[in-house]
Amino acid sequence: MRSIICTSFAFIFTIYNLAAQSILSGGVLKPEQANMDVRHYSVALTVDPREQSIDGNTTINVVLKQPTSVLLFDLLNSFKVSKVWVNNKEAAFTHEKDLINVTLPAALSGAAIVKVQYAGKPRVAVRPPWDGGFQWAKDSTGNDWIAISCQMEGAKIYFPCKDHPSDEPNEGADLIITVPKGLVVAGPGLLQKVSHKKSQSTYHWKTNYTINNYSIVFNIGKYKVVTRPYTTVNGNKVPIEFYVLEEHVEKAAHHLEVFERSIRMQEKYFGEYPWVKEKIAIAETPHLGMEHQSMNAYGNKFKYAKVGGEDFDWLVHHEFGHEWWGNKVTGKDWGDMWVQEGICSFGDVLFLRETEGEASYIKRMQEFGRHTQNQKPVVLGTNINSDDAYHGDIYGKGAFFMHTLRYVTGDEFFFPAIKKFVTDARYTYDNLVTTDDVEQFFSRESGTNLKPLFDLYLRTTKKLEVQVTRIDDINYNIKLLNYDGVLPLDITTSRGTKRQMIGNKGDTLVSQSLPVVDEKGFYLKRVIYE
Repeated sequence: MRSIICTSFAFIFTIYNLAAQSILSGGVLKPEQANMDVRHYSVALTVDPREQSIDGNTTINVVLKQPTSVLLFDLLNSFKVSKVWVNNKEAAFTHEKDLINVTLPAALSGAAIVKVQYAGKPRVAVRPPWDGGFQWAKDSTGNDWIAISCQMEGAKIYFPCKDHPSDEPNEGADLIITVPKGLVVAGPGLLQKVSHKKSQSTYHWKTNYTINNYSIVFNIGKYKVVTRPYTTVNGNKVPIEFYVLEEHVEKAAHHLEVFERSIRMQEKYFGEYPWVKEKIAIAETPHLGMEHQSMNAYGNKFKYAKVGGEDFDWLVHHEFGHEWWGNKVTGKDWGDMWVQEGICSFGDVLFLRETEGEASYIKRMQEFGRHTQNQKPVVLGTNINSDDAYHGDIYGKGAFFMHTLRYVTGDEFFFPAIKKFVTDARYTYDNLVTTDDVEQFFSRESGTNLKPLFDLYLRTTKKLEVQVTRIDDINYNIKLLNYDGVLPLDITTSRGTKRQMIGNKGDTLVSQSLPVVDEKGFYLKRVIYE
């Protein structure tokens, strides 16, 4: 168990140091893009591993909220755009500062279809997946092995798009990718068709679900597909697929057994797998891994730790948790990134709770608490870009906050409530969420005003301050100094440990010994003894 704690813990708290972003996503939404509701992307590209280039087109279906003669899309200037069509008519455009500005002779309203033809060499990943782009690698036998990662940079690194987390294509996406014959393309959704022509093969992947931009990616390799049937918690049948390198195919069957244990645990706490009409899948990649909807990237090299006496792969578990937190429940702004990263990391610790019990869960949460950096708030506001939003505490402190919320509301409420949230149509799929949505849901469901708790731990770097004042030899007063409200606290006295409601007016208790506040560590706190 210790090895799994160390491995994943180091990952979570060093991610921010590994990231060195120069290309950003999100931020203030440009008015020309705020006017567009993207409905669908269709990306048709030929990938040339030898030249490390791509060539093809992207079709974007949009609905315009107001009449406009200007359309604006993001695409890096490393590509040459040759033509743009709007509703099948060639349109004038400029491509500067990573923006395609399409100008129309007359105002356009309602639905529109934009097609962009382009080619070039995509950005090469510096340190994938944290500093992303295309990764042009080789497997151990010399076959091309290509991966894309672009969570922080946005999909503009390889196709024209509206690069902002607030708008996902509600009607899904198509990827039509042509590669040298002998290579296999792994993508999101369902494989529609594979066609072969001379020295090339074309793979057509399609998802009908809403999908975030950074999940509209593909991986290429000398893959074999190993499958395993799965019946969801709701009784639906969906295949588990592993796009594994041919050289590792003998490892695949056991890896899918390990994977299935993670699937069942995630379903227990968060409800049925979200993409049940398509597939559960992972693709082996030359980088560590990333959450890509219905086709997670996996590169942990089959390194297992023993958890609950069985093999466990923290990477496959964590990235798969993003199918709920990140893909099904998606933050509307990068400023709310903790919702997907923090709650997903909390789900990692629930695996320990499920397999090894409450003591292992508590120990892990104490570790999260000790390593919280508190250099800046978890939630910095709105209109935040990906670089500013992304720091270590969105993982560890975000997970610890859910631990605190669990304690404050109690298990009988908390576990049904978190499942209710992640299965509620108001917060899933097409409906993106904010931190306020999460707070208001838990406040409403619990009948308690939890806004002060959310504000303290997510919008500031403060810790809860608890003052213990000795009145005489056996009497003590305990009160909150910086919290406007009442919170439960486990207080250990000579009479044992008791959960008590404490506010800023304080409460007096009797103890033959100095009271200990929150011994197990449900809060990030500072206890002041006087």
